[in-house]
Amino acid sequence: MLFFIHHKGYKKLYMIKAAGNKCMLLIWLCIMAGQLNAQNTEVVNNASIKSIKLFPGGDQTAYPIMALNGGDQLQLTFDDLDADIKNYYYSYQLCNADWSPTLLNTFEYTRGFQNVRISQYRQSSIAFTRYTNYQAVIPDRNSVPSVSGNYLLKVFLNGDTSQLVFTKRFMVVDQKVSIAAQVQQPFNAQWYNTYQKLNISVSTDNRTRVFTPQDIKVVVLQNYIWPTALYLNRPTIFRGNYFEYSDEASTAMPAGKEWRWIDLRSLRMISERMVRIDKKSNSTDVIVKPDGERGSQPYLYYRDINGMYTIESRDNNNPFWQSDYANVLFSFFPPGNQPYAGRNLYLFGELTQYATDPSAEMIFNAERGAYEKTLLLKQGFYNYNYVTTSVDGDDKTINYETAEGHYWDTENVYTILVYYRPFGARADELIGYTQVNSLQARPGFR
Repeated sequence: MLFFIHHKGYKKLYMIKAAGNKCMLLIWLCIMAGQLNAQNTEVVNNASIKSIKLFPGGDQTAYPIMALNGGDQLQLTFDDLDADIKNYYYSYQLCNADWSPTLLNTFEYTRGFQNVRISQYRQSSIAFTRYTNYQAVIPDRNSVPSVSGNYLLKVFLNGDTSQLVFTKRFMVVDQKVSIAAQVQQPFNAQWYNTYQKLNISVSTDNRTRVFTPQDIKVVVLQNYIWPTALYLNRPTIFRGNYFEYSDEASTAMPAGKEWRWIDLRSLRMISERMVRIDKKSNSTDVIVKPDGERGSQPYLYYRDINGMYTIESRDNNNPFWQSDYANVLFSFFPPGNQPYAGRNLYLFGELTQYATDPSAEMIFNAERGAYEKTLLLKQGFYNYNYVTTSVDGDDKTINYETAEGHYWDTENVYTILVYYRPFGARADELIGYTQVNSLQARPGFR
């Protein structure tokens, strides 16, 4: 007997040969796999939740990575525009290198309570926009991740895990390897002026027994962006406890350009890239200077924050509960004031959670001949870019070439993550982490 299973979100039909109760078990496993994999990205399920940040204490532009049993702490902050008081809780979900949830029980990777209430909150003051700001220090001393790996921080209501509000990625590393990395200009003539390649070497210690090269996985993030991550499963050279990844066919990435920016730290004075600020009785509108394609423009280096944003205010003392919100209008004029044929345009960066979905999609205004998008943003400093994807639903490749262009000399930060799955284990361990800046090997870099 044959069974065909089609779970929402999957295009393949699974054919299972029935053999008594084993068939039911296999069907259940397939369905559960579909349900779990649907949770492997950052999501926000409540439109009133804004300005979610998870970062090492004191540095909003650093990625949330902490050492296993090292005493490191992360700061979580977010706003609820309902402006009331709710009972928010959080828990951890351990994931593999590809962010598919592991088969481990929560008790196997969480030491202490499984759910923790967020007890620190404060209602906004001074700001026109009413909201409640919530904060928490992760991990709580009564609930600590006990193994290394990728984690989803899951925030939900009233202690009910089915009322998921949002998720946020973070990582716990147990450093067991030495990593050396360098960013170079590719040899390939097609990529020479537009790509950057990495040479990566990994040396394991005696605690990591590697039977095959496939026991080690290396993931490379450019500017902390997971949708464009490189997954390196096969080393170019494997010798004992030494792994080298140097094949530019697998380690080269488009370089992009320095990120665009908008300074919203003050809503009283017009900053350099604002057209105007419109103050209303209960809201503020900000019009950003129109943007256009940059592919043919000469490369210009300037310091950016690599696609992230910071919550800051020049108008008030505390940016977390005294900053205001503004409706910020972004405009992009394509060549000839005509929409891109067969392409969707998106506002891209941490301000849209690096998403290419309707929440970040630019809408073409035929009267102006421009793409437009309005976002409700808190006071701060924001980086962003424009990317396109094909209207074909099967092709989700993120393309910088159309709106931004590439230049190999662009400043990018690369994060190298090394994962290890011991023989018979049910989860990927994160055993190595380092960062390298593309300018580090160049004269004059500080």
